[in-house]
Amino acid sequence: MIARLGFVVPMPPPESAPSRPALLPRLLNAVERAGNALPHPATLFLALAAAVVVLSWILHTAGVSAVHPGNGKTVAVVNLLSLEGVHRMLLEPIRNFLAYPPLGISLVCLLGIGIAEHSGLMGAALRLAVLATPRRLVTPMIVFAGIMSNAGSEVGYVLLIPLAAATFHAVGRHPLAGLAAAFAGVSGGYSANLLVSSVDVLLAGLSEAAAHVVQPGYSVAGTANWYFMGVSTFVLTAAGTWVTDRVVAPRLGEYQGKAPRDELNPLSPAERRGLLAATATAVALTGLALWGLLPADGFLQTPGNPGFEQSVFMRGLGAVIFLFGLLPGVAYGLAAGTLRNDHDIMSGMTGTMKSMASFIVLAFFAAQFIAYFTWTNLGVILAVKGAGLVSALGLQQMPILLMVALVLFAALVNLLISSASAKWALLAPVFVPMFMLLGYSPELVQGAFRVGDSVTNIITPLMSYFPLILTFAHKYEPDAGIGTLIATMLPYSVVFLTIWMLLLAVWIWAGIPMGPGAPLFLPR
Repeated sequence: MIARLGFVVPMPPPESAPSRPALLPRLLNAVERAGNALPHPATLFLALAAAVVVLSWILHTAGVSAVHPGNGKTVAVVNLLSLEGVHRMLLEPIRNFLAYPPLGISLVCLLGIGIAEHSGLMGAALRLAVLATPRRLVTPMIVFAGIMSNAGSEVGYVLLIPLAAATFHAVGRHPLAGLAAAFAGVSGGYSANLLVSSVDVLLAGLSEAAAHVVQPGYSVAGTANWYFMGVSTFVLTAAGTWVTDRVVAPRLGEYQGKAPRDELNPLSPAERRGLLAATATAVALTGLALWGLLPADGFLQTPGNPGFEQSVFMRGLGAVIFLFGLLPGVAYGLAAGTLRNDHDIMSGMTGTMKSMASFIVLAFFAAQFIAYFTWTNLGVILAVKGAGLVSALGLQQMPILLMVALVLFAALVNLLISSASAKWALLAPVFVPMFMLLGYSPELVQGAFRVGDSVTNIITPLMSYFPLILTFAHKYEPDAGIGTLIATMLPYSVVFLTIWMLLLAVWIWAGIPMGPGAPLFLPR
C-alpha cells in the first residue's frame, strides 16, 4: 500500500510471520538502549573524577612520567591519594567551581538573552522574518532562521520548528518538510551563526582552560571560530535548502493528512511597536560600540594596546552579549506591553536561571574533574604520549586528515551525549593539549569538534528535544515514529557532515584563520 510518507511498504503474505524490523530501526533501538544506560552527565563527571584519583595513585606508583617538550623538564604523575592530595581535594572544591571558565560568563550571557526571549522579542523577530519571505525563498529562509536562532537559546526548537511546519502547510507543501528544514537548521547547524553567542563563549572557556595545561597564558576568545562559522552559515543554508527541495520533499510527496491548515497571523500592532523599539535600541548599542571601537583611543580600546582582539569590547564579551539581549528585550517588552515593570524583568531572568539549574549541577562536577585532571599532570603526560604516537605514525604533517578524524569522532560521541558543553568539557583536556604539542591551535581543534558536535544532533533520539520534535510531527502524521523522523533527517545529517568537512578541509588548505586573532597553527 502507499504510505502517507510517500513510499511503498510491501505487505507480507497473510500466512507469513511478522517481518523483523529493518536494519536501521534495529540499530537505532540499540543506540537508544545504550544511551539510556549511560548515567547523568553530572554523575559521569563524578565517576571520571574518582577514576582520575585512583589512576593517579596507580600511575604514580608505576613511575609514569614524560618530558615536557616546551621546557625539557620531566613531568611525573601526582598522586591525589597522598596526604597532600586529599587535603587539596577537601580545601579547593569551591574554588574549582567558581573558577570553572564557562560558569560565570554563561550565566551572565543568558540573563540578557533570557529577557529577549521572555519578552517575546526573539519569537516576534523570527515570525516576521518568515512571514516577510517570498514563497520561493521560504525554504532557505527557514533553514537560515533555524541556524541563526541558536543565538537565542532554545527559541528555535520551541517556536521556529512548529512555525515552519505550519508555514509549509499554509503554502500547500508537506508540513513535515518544513519541520525537517527548521530542525536541520536549528540542531544540525547548531554551531554555525553570523553572531557570537553564549555557546561560542562557553566552548572558548573550556578550550582556554584545556590550553593552559600546555601554555598557561594562552587565551581563546569567544570569536575563536567566527570566520569559519559565519561562512558555514551560508554553506549549510544552501545545503539544507537542497536537501529539503530535492530529497526530503519529493520523498514525502503531497500531504494527504487531515490536519487543517493554520493561517499565519501577521504581527499585531503591539508586536510591531515592540520590534521598532528593540531595533532602535540595538542600533543605538551598535553605534555606541563602534564609537568606542573604531578610534585607536576609543573608550572600548585597551590603552596602549589598541586592536579588536584585545579590546575591552572583546575581553568583556559576556557583558556585551548580556546588554544586547537585555536592553532590546526590555525595549520590546515595554513597547509591546509584555513587560510592565521591573518585577516582570526579574521574573524573566529568574525563569532563565531555572533552566540553567542542570548546567550548574553539571558544572560543579565537571570543574572537579578538570581540576583533578590538571593537578595529576595526566593531561600533560597524555598529550605528550599522544603527540608522540601521532608523530610515530607520521600524521603530524597531515592536518586535514587529523581534523577530519576529530570531526568523525565528535559526531560519533554526539549520538550518545548530546550536550556540547558536557562533551567538550570531557574531550578538550585531552585533544587541545595533544594537538597544541603538534602545532595546531586550540581554535582549530575547537572548530573541528563543533562540526562533528552539530551534524548528528538530528538523528539521535537521545537529543533532549527529539521527543518534542516528534510531538510536533504527530500533529500532521499521527502514526509517525522515531524511524519516521530519523529517516527524514538522515539525508541532512549525511550532507551536512560531508559538506562541512569539505569546507574545513578547504579552509585548512587555504590557511584562513578560524576567527579574529585565531590562527590555524601555533607559532614555532
